[in-house]
Amino acid sequence: MQFLVRAYDGEGMLEKRMEIRPRHLEGMAKLGKHIVCAGGLLDDEGKIKGSALVMEFEDREGLQAYLDTEPYIAEHIWEKVEVDTMNVVILDGAKVGK
Repeated sequence: MQFLVRAYDGEGMLEKRMEIRPRHLEGMAKLGKHIVCAGGLLDDEGKIKGSALVMEFEDREGLQAYLDTEPYIAEHIWEKVEVDTMNVVILDGAKVGK
């Protein structure tokens, strides 16, 4: 199953986000094939306001296991996290799903 995760930073969290970022990226690296794509959400001024991730796990429980260990959640960087089930149809310009 594929999931779209939209996570929004709390007010004034940019400095703390940057401090925690190495741990976040280390965790992302360990997820490997579970990450379809990931990056920062930007505001109108180009400043980071959160994260967007497209992830693939066998089930919602697999995604939750990741979220339970995510440093941005543990350190209260992400104030709001939204998860939707998704169907990736096109990846890197090529059709991969139905």
